[in-house]
Amino acid sequence: MGEWIKLKASDGFELSAWRAEPQGKPKGGIVVIQEIFGVNHHIRSVADRFAAAGYLAIAPGVFDRVEKNVELGYDPPGIAHGMEIAGKLVRENALKDVTAAVEAAKSAGKVGVVGFCLGGTFTWAASALIPGVSAAVGYYGGGIVGLKDLKPKAPTTLHFGEKDDHIPVAGVREVEALHPDVQVFLYPAGHGFHCDERASYDAPSAKLAWGRTLDFFAKHLG
Repeated sequence: MGEWIKLKASDGFELSAWRAEPQGKPKGGIVVIQEIFGVNHHIRSVADRFAAAGYLAIAPGVFDRVEKNVELGYDPPGIAHGMEIAGKLVRENALKDVTAAVEAAKSAGKVGVVGFCLGGTFTWAASALIPGVSAAVGYYGGGIVGLKDLKPKAPTTLHFGEKDDHIPVAGVREVEALHPDVQVFLYPAGHGFHCDERASYDAPSAKLAWGRTLDFFAKHLG
């Protein structure tokens, strides 16, 4: 359903991205922001699922400025490598790359952004800092608590796991208290509960969160 394309950021940097087209006229565009594992099989499958739901989906390779063609597994070496790359990212540059994907997705109409783990944090930042974002959904973004003072400009929903070892529930509650207009959902699950290729996958939580995500985008994108 999808294919690799190239995007060009505002500073001229060219990055890869996975683009998945819906059948028929798209309801809108959705930018899918990766975890620390690159635009791997799972992230591409998420983009494909959004395309199947009627959206043009684009997943930008935000690791490309550090290392190109990153596709890691969920084993300890993959986690270590992904963390190493993530540590070298410059947030402002990554947001330029997300912005390029948002601009590309505008051909489909209103644009939403969704991200997982590292991508969940970038989604939170995108909602506050990137023009043209009409809705944002963040899944267990570990950096959101540290960026809690950012003010989303688009309708935003956040999904977290109550058993997440990386994100204390107390921190989630801080974000919720500061942003009463942001929908915050907690699930009886751990970090990465959406990903069906990880040991932490929680099928009931993933299904519920996905349904809420689709409903949210239907409301704000079409």
